[in-house]
Amino acid sequence: HSLLVLAIAITTLNAQMSANQIDSLVHKAMNTVNNTVGFSIGIVKNGKILHAKGYGLTSVETNTNVNENTPFGIASNSKAFTSVALALLVDQGKIKWDDKVVDYIPEFKMYNDYVTNNFNIKDLLTHRSGLGLGVGDLMIFPNDSEFTIHDVLNSFQYFKPTSAFRTKFDYDNLLYLVAGELTVRVSGQSWESFVEETILKPLGMKNSYASLSNIIDASSIAIPHGFIENELIALGVEKSNTNMNVAAGVIWSSAADMCQWLLAQLNKGKYGNDLSRVLFSEQQHQEMWSMHTPIPKQLDPNSPFKSHFYGYGLGWFVSDFNGYLKIEHSGLIAGMASEVILLPELELGIVLLNNTEKSRMLNGLISYALLDEFLNLNTGIDWIEMASVMQQQRGNWVDEDTENVWKDVKLNENTTYNKKNYIGIYEDHWFGKVEVYDNNDELWFKSYKSPRLNGKMHYYKDHTFVIKW
Repeated sequence: HSLLVLAIAITTLNAQMSANQIDSLVHKAMNTVNNTVGFSIGIVKNGKILHAKGYGLTSVETNTNVNENTPFGIASNSKAFTSVALALLVDQGKIKWDDKVVDYIPEFKMYNDYVTNNFNIKDLLTHRSGLGLGVGDLMIFPNDSEFTIHDVLNSFQYFKPTSAFRTKFDYDNLLYLVAGELTVRVSGQSWESFVEETILKPLGMKNSYASLSNIIDASSIAIPHGFIENELIALGVEKSNTNMNVAAGVIWSSAADMCQWLLAQLNKGKYGNDLSRVLFSEQQHQEMWSMHTPIPKQLDPNSPFKSHFYGYGLGWFVSDFNGYLKIEHSGLIAGMASEVILLPELELGIVLLNNTEKSRMLNGLISYALLDEFLNLNTGIDWIEMASVMQQQRGNWVDEDTENVWKDVKLNENTTYNKKNYIGIYEDHWFGKVEVYDNNDELWFKSYKSPRLNGKMHYYKDHTFVIKW
């Protein structure tokens, strides 16, 4: 009897999926959720690559097939690479996690002296600065801006905090750029070359790039897709801003390469055929996977997956998942979405990459379907059908706020006002100069440092205008 119980326990923990099962799941998902152009998936289990494969197309314009080596933009899954870059410098004895940022970047200045003088390297990676969600993101979105890393370093003093220092999680991109700059100052080489030489090359990630400009064969990459006026189009690949590192989200990688990354993570920094090589120490591994910033979480009684705590480590979200530790992150840029999930106790790692704006929910639902199988949960939930329902619902959702604004614009389009009262150059401490000017008797707006932020100004109400970029 005890042997029987043991056998059941072992079977449950080692639930596997065959390549055919994974294939049919992905095909069903892509057929169910409309307009999914390309998809790539990598799964590692028990120290080996179980599955690495591409599906669909790199672009609707070229009809080239995605394969396991097709690079996709992994967006914010780059953050864990930035954390590892700093972890390598800690292992080399060049920095300590608790070192103050101003000791390496003297011009770094936060919104008050106490925070400036106490802001440490770990604070750069943990989204607990006290600043609000996505603060200053207009310095890096849209691309092709003329902002430099020096502009970024100068900007924080002008932002108003929304919470007390180190008390609340608010997702932040700009401080990861500072982490990239700190890497530059300590290592003496660019963030991109440091990441490529010390992480990507050792792990054998041959189709991965820390900068889009390093991609030799531009025709090999997945092209992002989005919807313009409900029509699916290839958006074209945006070159990253050459004026600064974008350590928050600029890496491109393939499913096969990301499997090497997953294995190194699951092996606590060890890699190579016999795990004889060390990328980062077990001590740094522990630091990166520890919860540094707790995030309030409500227990969902209806969820088939039980989770009680949630928070952020160094470049990773950390939670419990049906009794297992779960390490994960997602990434999102225009027309691209990525998902990485690690369950170390099951020696399981999953990476999902796709290049279509509206099918990003597929990443989450396919990952749930996979976890349902690998954990042998038998939830009975058809996750792909759920994706179809969600897509239909989302298609019916209306952005009421935006619609109401344009209704007011229409309502007030005959309002008379003196255009000359608005024409001029305006300056903001962090965003720089913008200009309101006369263009064929219409008011137009343009930003000096972010030239793509320009457009016709539509009168809304009071002294407020709306611009469709």
